[in-house]
Amino acid sequence: MKDIESVWDYPRPPLLVPFSGHIRIIHKDSIIVDSNQVFRILETSHPPTYYFPLLDISPEFLAHNQYTTYCEFKGQATYFDLIVNEERIESAGWYYGNPNKHYAALKGYAAVYASKLDACYVNDEKVKAQEGDFYGGWITSHIKGPFKGGKGTYGW
Repeated sequence: MKDIESVWDYPRPPLLVPFSGHIRIIHKDSIIVDSNQVFRILETSHPPTYYFPLLDISPEFLAHNQYTTYCEFKGQATYFDLIVNEERIESAGWYYGNPNKHYAALKGYAAVYASKLDACYVNDEKVKAQEGDFYGGWITSHIKGPFKGGKGTYGW
């Protein structure tokens, strides 16, 4: 059995770490991402955010938009929409085109909100989305909270 990680043991500022596992993202019976080239961002009180090469998304699904945000640690994020079977999922994910130097490895990598898609998997385990669409963390059975961003079972 894999060790359980407490999000309260994660550091601040966030830590960028390679992930040796596999992620898969499915929507409307289409495989959007299937990747073994993955990073995790680990930050106090947050479930991990998984980043994969933006090029792992087939161009047929990808549509850039004009929405941006700024992270004090990683820099400016640019968002993208996903178009799957004629459904447009607005701001489904984001990437850092020019991340700050401590997160330079994220250049060319993207993350998605599990809450906006039918199914996201980490090593064949379907994840639960972190509540709210601000942080984008993925909750698995190997992570324990409480988690920032929600209330009830997965928050405070």
